[in-house]
Amino acid sequence: MSEPVSTVITALISPTQERASAGLMGAGQRLSETVGAEHVVVACGPEDSESASGLAHGADRVLLVRSPALVRDRQEVWLQCLTRMGSELNPAAIVLGNDALSQEITPRLAHRLGGASIGDAQTLTAEEGHISITRSVYGGKAMAKVKLQGTPAVVWVRAPSMDPARGRATPGQIEEWDFATEPEMKIQLLETQMDAGEGDRLEDARIIVSGGRGLGGPEPFEKLKELAKVLKGQTAASRAACDLGWAPHSWQVGQTGKKVAPQLYLASGISGASQHIMGIADSKAIAAINTDPNAPIFKHCQFGLVEDFHQVIGPLQEKLAELLA
Repeated sequence: MSEPVSTVITALISPTQERASAGLMGAGQRLSETVGAEHVVVACGPEDSESASGLAHGADRVLLVRSPALVRDRQEVWLQCLTRMGSELNPAAIVLGNDALSQEITPRLAHRLGGASIGDAQTLTAEEGHISITRSVYGGKAMAKVKLQGTPAVVWVRAPSMDPARGRATPGQIEEWDFATEPEMKIQLLETQMDAGEGDRLEDARIIVSGGRGLGGPEPFEKLKELAKVLKGQTAASRAACDLGWAPHSWQVGQTGKKVAPQLYLASGISGASQHIMGIADSKAIAAINTDPNAPIFKHCQFGLVEDFHQVIGPLQEKLAELLA
């Protein structure tokens, strides 16, 4: 940027997943270096949330905000906290993760601070006095570069897919930051419904076994669950499979579902529509099983097999169980 600014804030909203926290820290660190600003990590949450000991190695300063009021179903409290923090530090940018709470408060926080907001950023940089991001558009068929005109730039990023922060030889300073909530809440949550699940969230899974409409019904998804269990991974599905009721909507991956970045994404019976590819584009490796040799998924995968799912998964599961034992 043409003129140096004071800070770039990385906001870790506890409880955070280790992989997402590392990627979010890396995004904030690299942006602060590009801007020529101090990297301030804000770790906020209830008293039993994430320790700051490991955060200081990726930041110039770590501000600890501890309050029992900072729980995930009270968005107004989080907004109060980060608005006050932004007003005091006057940052060039505030970087948040891609969890549901961060996505919800990003535009509201930018409005309260008089800045600009955007989400789903895959890269962050600074050019000509403004923060710029790149993100997928047109169902993942193209990349758009967006320049944010307002300050601060409040951005949520695809944290799990980003490289972690580099360790510092000298850890940054750790400080306590006092925060008292305002008594009146404009919005109150009346009820929360949680899907029952086991293991990591899809967004944090290292291995994902996914199925689509090509599986032909709900029964094959039980086989996918068994294979995912052997691989210590999670099960996912395309929108078509979820809309048909074959899999819960919490499994949906794609443009209108969850965006994931596993080490391995195994797609069975998924054609590879652009909307689905947009949700898995950050995967380190994609493997596909499909009976159609012309399925678009084969243009995006590193490993492809033209075969019936039923002829592959059983033997694959047996062999993996044998090898992993």
